[in-house]
Amino acid sequence: MVDRANKPKTLSSTPSLPPQASVTFSEDNSRVTAELPTGESVEVLLYGATVLSWKDAAGDEKLWLSEAAKLDGSRAVRGGIPVVFPVFGTAPDHPQTKSLPQHGFARTSRWEFLGKSTSESMVGRAANELTVKLDFGLSSAAPGLDPTAAASWPFKFNLIYSVTLNRESLTTSIVATNDGAAPFDCQVLMHTYLRVKDITTVEITGLANAPYHDKVDAANPSKTQPASGPLTISAETDRVYTPVEDAVTVTEGGKPKFRVTRDNLSNVVVWNPWTEKAQGIADFAPKDGFRQMLCVEPGAVGAWQSVEGGDAFEGAQTITLLD
Repeated sequence: MVDRANKPKTLSSTPSLPPQASVTFSEDNSRVTAELPTGESVEVLLYGATVLSWKDAAGDEKLWLSEAAKLDGSRAVRGGIPVVFPVFGTAPDHPQTKSLPQHGFARTSRWEFLGKSTSESMVGRAANELTVKLDFGLSSAAPGLDPTAAASWPFKFNLIYSVTLNRESLTTSIVATNDGAAPFDCQVLMHTYLRVKDITTVEITGLANAPYHDKVDAANPSKTQPASGPLTISAETDRVYTPVEDAVTVTEGGKPKFRVTRDNLSNVVVWNPWTEKAQGIADFAPKDGFRQMLCVEPGAVGAWQSVEGGDAFEGAQTITLLD
C-alpha cells in the first residue's frame, strides 16, 4: 500500500457540551426533581407547586419539611416553600377574598409543569453558570384548580411560577396576570421554611428600623424593630415586617447561613410556632421541630396589589447559601 503524501490527519472529536442538569419525574408524576451535575438538587410537588426539598452538593437539606406533611394532595403541605395567592391568611373584610380559605388556593391546586431551561439554553450570566429553571402554570381555566377557587374568586388569571436552582442559590418567582377585564386585588407570599440546627442560636439581620405587625401581640400589634441588634427567636413569633433593606441574613452560631433577597416583594414574614403553638398544629411533626426551622417569607401582603385587566404582578425571592 502506497502512503499518500497529503494523507489527512485524524479528525479531532467534536467538543462535547458541558454536563447539564437532569430533570426527572416521580413514577406517579406527582413530583419533579432537578439535579445539577455537581449534585445540588430541588424537588417540587405539582400539588401547590410546592418546593419540598433543596439540597447542596453534599446532600445537606436546606428546607424544613414536617414529618406529618400531607403530600397526597389532601391538604396544603406543611413545610418546604408553599405558594400563597391571592390572599395571605384570611381577609373577612375584603369583598373579593372574604370567602377564600386561609392563604388562598395556589397551594391547594395542582399546577402544570410547563418545562425546563438549563444554562445551555440561557443567555447572559446564567449561560455561564450551572443553572436549571423549572416553570409551572396555573390558570382560572386549569383542570387542577382548587374547585373552591372558581366559586369564591371568579376572576380570569394566569400564574407562572418558576423555580431556579444554581450551585449557591435557589430563586422562586411568580408572575400573576389578569386575563380578564375586571381588576382584581391579590396578595402574594413565598412561605419559606428554612432548616436550621438550633433556633436558639439563630440571629436575623436586615430588619433594623423596620415597622412590623405583631400577630402574636393583639393588644399592641404595631411596632418597629430596634435599630441595633439582630432579631432572635425565643418564643412564638409571627410578624409581618416592611424592611428598609432588600435582603435579610440568617446567622446560626455566629456564622452566616442564608441571605434572602426580595424583588418587588415589600414584606417579610418571620414565623416560628414555638412550643405551645406547635403542639396544636396537627400536621407539625415532630412537635419539637420548631427548634430546627425558621420561616422567612418574602411577600407582598402589607397591602393589596391591584392588577388591572391585561396587567400583571411580578415578585421573586432568592435564597443564597453563605456557609
